[in-house]
Amino acid sequence: MRTEEIFLHLVSFGTQSDESSDAAPSTPGQLVLAKELVRMMQQIGIRDARVDEFGYVYGSIPATDGAEAPAIGLIAHMDTATELSGENVRARVVPDYDGGDVVLNEPLGIVLRTEQFPQMKNFTGKRLIVTDGTTLLGADDKAGVAEILAAAEELLQSGRPHGAVKIAFTPDEEIGRGADHFDVAAFGADFAYTVDGGAVGELEYENFNAASAVVTVNGENIHPGSAKNQMKNSLHIAMEFDSLLPKQEVPAATEGYEGFFHLGGLSGEVEQTTMDYLLRDFSKDGMARRKRLMTAAAAFLNEKYGAGTVEVGLTDSYFNMKEQLLPHPEIIELAKNAMRAVGVEPKVIPIRGGTDGAKLSFMGLPCPNLCTGGQNGHGRFEFTVTEEMEKVKEILLSILELAVR
Repeated sequence: MRTEEIFLHLVSFGTQSDESSDAAPSTPGQLVLAKELVRMMQQIGIRDARVDEFGYVYGSIPATDGAEAPAIGLIAHMDTATELSGENVRARVVPDYDGGDVVLNEPLGIVLRTEQFPQMKNFTGKRLIVTDGTTLLGADDKAGVAEILAAAEELLQSGRPHGAVKIAFTPDEEIGRGADHFDVAAFGADFAYTVDGGAVGELEYENFNAASAVVTVNGENIHPGSAKNQMKNSLHIAMEFDSLLPKQEVPAATEGYEGFFHLGGLSGEVEQTTMDYLLRDFSKDGMARRKRLMTAAAAFLNEKYGAGTVEVGLTDSYFNMKEQLLPHPEIIELAKNAMRAVGVEPKVIPIRGGTDGAKLSFMGLPCPNLCTGGQNGHGRFEFTVTEEMEKVKEILLSILELAVR
């Protein structure tokens, strides 16, 4: 199956992004894959395939003669998540999956269990693609890249009528920079779809409003034997700060349209402690409330321990693309109709995270998000299913076909 072959080739490239890097792309492996993608695109007939100075890959397929349709963009990202290594991925195909647990790594006792991931049973009899449990797989988002390439190849070979197709593969999406250097004007699409979602049928045009917070707690150290009324332990105050935030508004206790505070990092000693938070909320008012709670907690502790004890730095990351997409309902309806045309019932859900499409929508390119068939992204239990990737390829071709009518 062509989509599977492309995918297995792509995951052999290490393309983990790096938030600590100021380079663009943030890691050299992404540029290596970008050049390979250009080669693959040119090989299937995308003559203008190219990679720019920032590692963005662009290419296009001209409209067939007489076809009247909007120019549609298809976008996926090349980088993989930062939570687990994406180097030396040992992908393995489990043919005719039996619906039970899958041993990923017997010596290390790593098992993909149906008790933990009951959706696995939906893929009985199909071809699962897994890892050896020591790395992530990279289906987020190399499944999307593979599906776009496979659809492009089939489109070029079939000769079926279609409008102009604009293709882009972006770096650094996982660290929030995937649209930073995207050339919307040169891309030339009327609208686009990111192919970066989960289960087949999922269609997303709402995402979190996102902000980050760096909380710095300044303490005072002194010998613990003579510390009474003198020591100000920043570690204790940091824990107190976190205790002032709503305990049920954390990722492990929220779902759907519920937002959260996420303490993603904490480091320090008595003199100074730093905490890194992610703030997420689907509404602007909800995000404003979260920011107020952070600053109020800091103000309370500064009153208690002295001015300057707690400092909060807030930075907006991206916004809910819903407000940019609601004026373009035809883009959503096209995706829904395309799914139904290939036997898939669309399921509109919110993105509990971010996507290049959010920023691109605010940059003037309306861009909802489509499924890839990938499961359990960002971890060692990530997997995808060959037949699901093939179905996504069909959805993409269906979108291009229906747009002509």
